Amino acid sequence: MSSIADASAISGEHETRRRVVAIVASSSGNLVEWYDFYVYSFFSLYFAHAFFPASDPTVQLLSAAGVFAAGFLMRPIGGWLFGMLADRRGRKFSMMLSVLMMCGGSLMIAVLPTYDSIGIAAPALLLLARLLQGLSVGGEYGTSATYMSEVAGSHNRGFFSSFQYVTLIGGQLLAVLVAVALEQSVGEQALRDWAWRIPFLIGAAAALVALFLRRSLHETGDATTLARKDAGTLRALIAHPRSVLVTLGITAGGSLIFYTFTTYMQKYLVNTVGYPAKQASVMMLVALFVYMLMQPLFGALSDRIGRRPQMLAFGVLGTLAVLPLMTAISGSGGQPVLSVCLVLAALAIVSLYTSISGVVKAELFPAQVRALGVGFCYAIANAMFGGTAEYVGLNFKAHGIESGFYWYVAAMMAIVLVATIAMPDPRRLGHMEAAPPR
Repeated sequence: MSSIADASAISGEHETRRRVVAIVASSSGNLVEWYDFYVYSFFSLYFAHAFFPASDPTVQLLSAAGVFAAGFLMRPIGGWLFGMLADRRGRKFSMMLSVLMMCGGSLMIAVLPTYDSIGIAAPALLLLARLLQGLSVGGEYGTSATYMSEVAGSHNRGFFSSFQYVTLIGGQLLAVLVAVALEQSVGEQALRDWAWRIPFLIGAAAALVALFLRRSLHETGDATTLARKDAGTLRALIAHPRSVLVTLGITAGGSLIFYTFTTYMQKYLVNTVGYPAKQASVMMLVALFVYMLMQPLFGALSDRIGRRPQMLAFGVLGTLAVLPLMTAISGSGGQPVLSVCLVLAALAIVSLYTSISGVVKAELFPAQVRALGVGFCYAIANAMFGGTAEYVGLNFKAHGIESGFYWYVAAMMAIVLVATIAMPDPRRLGHMEAAPPR
């Protein structure tokens, strides 16, 4: 009996190690994807002149079109394309192709000649690189969320899946740290002349490391399911209208409040609260770091209380707390510790969602359309509501009714609450199976 128990314990430890290795390998690519996507935004200040000279209005229009296409148009296309591939060819294939495409986009930007060297071909090629990156990022979310949900055991699925947002936030933090390090070491002029290429080279090299790690992943998709004629098709997806609408609803409000208290909050601290830009950046670095550490805690919480109760708490707290929190933050100028604590209080509420964002959607779809359902629905709602958060917030402020933005976010959180009420309980009606890694 003792030997049987020992063998069982060893087998359990082996499975746990395999799951941890799989989570690390898959999430490493997620970190690289988001690092590469954010680094463009942080360093565009230094390289924009090399591709978009102000004297050429055609190039300026091309620049605007590139930002739009890469940031919004390509994400839903990536969600559809990579979701389809993941449901037909396998999760591993889709994740490897995604990170390889991101590597190619980053390397392309790093070595691109400038406008002075090849004329309008320079911004055209930059646009192409950004389209590749936008396509890659659009496809990464659904595939990695599906894989991390499937590779985890049923008792710790929330905990393991939470590392998707750990690496998402980590990618943003890494981009900021690289920016600060280069600003301090080489200076602004060198960054404008040549050093802006360094972060893209770092991203390309890191993507190759992630590609190597992902090669060791085992496939979680079942061969019989992958071979189905309807696997990864939109026709099969719309056969689950309830899951599609619930995913769109919780993603719309969830993405909006996420971007409100992360990327937009830095500008809010400067434009509304009155902090200097450098101080606001440091404050958000601290807040984002703590926020990153919150994800596994809230993911583990969902394994204890269930995903649906946690999403209900998110919907209720988000609806009721946005207005008082935003108002309190706006009046906290001159008290940075208080401001950061208020932002962290908001991010704790957001963590109820982000920690289980992937798994709660993956549990809504059957295996043959899981990656497509998660990725495509997420990309559409994220582009419409998350990606426009900053634009909408600044427009409310420009028209002198900034509090209107608070009500807008609260209204979208009420939609999350309605969608969660309509969501079936994953513990009883979910589609995920507690199958160990193969």
